[in-house]
Formats: sequence, C-alpha cells, structure tokens
Amino acid sequence: MKNKQAARTMVVVTLALLVTSGCATGPDRKPGDPLEPVNRAIFKFNDKLDTYIAQPIAKGYQKVTPQPLRQAISNFFSNLGDVGNFANDLLQLKITDATEDLMRLAMNTTFGIGGLIDFATQAGLPKHHQDFGLTMGHYGVPAGPYLVLPLFGPSSVRDGIGMGVDVKFAVVNYLEPAVRDPMYIAQFISRRSDLLGATDLLKQAALDPYSFVRDAYRQQRESLIRGSKGTAAPPPNYSEPDESGDSSGAGKSNNSLPNYEDPGESGGSGAKDGSGGSGTSNNRLPNYEDAGEARAAGTTGATTAGGAAGGQSASAPVASSAATPANAASAADPVAAPAQPASVP
Repeated sequence: MKNKQAARTMVVVTLALLVTSGCATGPDRKPGDPLEPVNRAIFKFNDKLDTYIAQPIAKGYQKVTPQPLRQAISNFFSNLGDVGNFANDLLQLKITDATEDLMRLAMNTTFGIGGLIDFATQAGLPKHHQDFGLTMGHYGVPAGPYLVLPLFGPSSVRDGIGMGVDVKFAVVNYLEPAVRDPMYIAQFISRRSDLLGATDLLKQAALDPYSFVRDAYRQQRESLIRGSKGTAAPPPNYSEPDESGDSSGAGKSNNSLPNYEDPGESGGSGAKDGSGGSGTSNNRLPNYEDAGEARAAGTTGATTAGGAAGGQSASAPVASSAATPANAASAADPVAAPAQPASVP
C-alpha cells in the first residue's frame, strides 16, 4: 500500500511539473531543462534535507560502524541490485552481461554469505549497473526534460517512469513491511555514507552545484546508453609498429611476431635446409666456431692439395699459386705474364 501511494505521488509530482513547464520556460532556459526554476527549488529543498538530516546520519553511521561491516552491508545491497541488473540486461538482449549478472548473484549469494562478501568481483566478473530508464534509452526512447524529484534527486521524464518499473525488480519490495521498511532505511544510509566524499568534492569544485549535477547526470546517462548499444571505442592496438598483416614481411615470423633469430641464419640457401649454409650449423643454431680455426683449416687443405700436385710431402708448407698478384693475372690472361713458379722456402 505504501509503495502504491509513493508511486502515485511521484506520478502526480511529475505531471504537476510538466503542467507548470509553460510558466517556467523563458528565453534563458536551456533546451534540456525547461523546468529550471522548479527544479532549482526542489534541488534546494533536497540539499537542505541532505545537509541537516542525511549527512549527519551518514557520518554518525561511519563513526559507529567499522569499515569491514560497512563494506559487508554495501555488498549485501549491491548483490540484491544484481536482480534488477539481470532483468534489464535480459530486456536489452545483452545475453553475456545477463549471464554475468546471474553468475554474480549465484556466486555471492552462495559463497559470500548472502552477498556480504563480493567473491564475484575478485573472480573477474564485472558489475553492471542497469535500470529500466537505460533499457528504454537503449531502444531509442528520448530522455525528455530534466527533472529533480523530491528525495530522489536528479532524473528525467524517462528515468522517472523507469524508477516506477524498477520497484518491481527490487527483492526488498516483496518482503513483509516489518522487514522491508528497515531494509530500505539501511540501504539509504549505506548509499549516502558511500557518497560523503563526492559531496565534499562537489561543494569545493562547483560554482553552481545545480548546473554541475544536472550536466554530470545527463552526460553519465548518455554515456551508459551509448555503452549499452555497443558503440564504445575499440581497444588500442599494441602490436609491433612494423606489423602490417603480412606474415611474410622481413623481420617477422609467420605468426606476426618479431623475428629474434641470429642474423647469420638469413644468409645462404643452407641456412634453413641444413645443407651447409654459411655461418650456421645443420640444426639452424648460430655458428660459434672460431674464425681463425676455419681459416687455418682452409689453408691446411690448400697446402695439402698443392703439395700433392708438386710431389711435396703433405707436411711441407707450400704457397698456393693464387697467393700472388702475378699468378692471379696469369690465371686470368696467360699471355699477359708468364707463370711464376711456386716458391718453396
């Protein structure tokens, strides 16, 4: 009965504000806020009520309640709110988000002692904040004029109607009045306690708190609606600067990752097939042999071959005919210079 009376009162207040919009409009009114004079009056009333009643209660609640207990109470009501988040995500056909909401609800209710401990967030399940106003905005329903509702604060025509529907998704609403009313009060105090820091920041930073709250509220709602439509910006690209999608490009392997192979592996046809490419071994590992040893082995082979051809012993040091410029010229042009005999020490 009390909820029905509260809903009727909200509808009457909304209709009264819409009726008086013709008297409130003027040349200096903003397009989205034609009810600014009335809204400012309600905003001032809510601010006085908050300053002299809500804030002292919230500050006293913080002083007498340990922080772990306050966090547990906040987690409890947040877990109950996942029921409405699940319903609205399902209405928006956001199956993934709805599944995550259902998993959060099941995990925190089962393992978190009725939601007092938020295991779902620690497990990586994100928290979604949805309501029926966002659901209507998801399907293109305009927000309408900006409204400041008594006790409830900033809203709009669309969001005000959505609040009446969200009551049906609230689990607390279906409890007995002896349990429901204290839980509503505890939920209000817990939420107000969580926003004490934001209130202090608002009073210090905003020259006109009414305009600041109005603009911030409308921007936040539009941002949430754009996010619900899946128009968020794509994630940044952290790939290598030279990656252009061609897996055969230089300096990259076939899986588009940077190539950190030894530079010697890129030369010679034998670098990949193990056929004796320069600077590499048959198993495609870098060749760490001493360079002097390779040259010594080549010189020994040439000496042995020269000694065998000239009747010398394999151990006798013989200089190759290609070691002198004259012999090189003679090899290129036999007429240009006579062949020089091999010098034997």
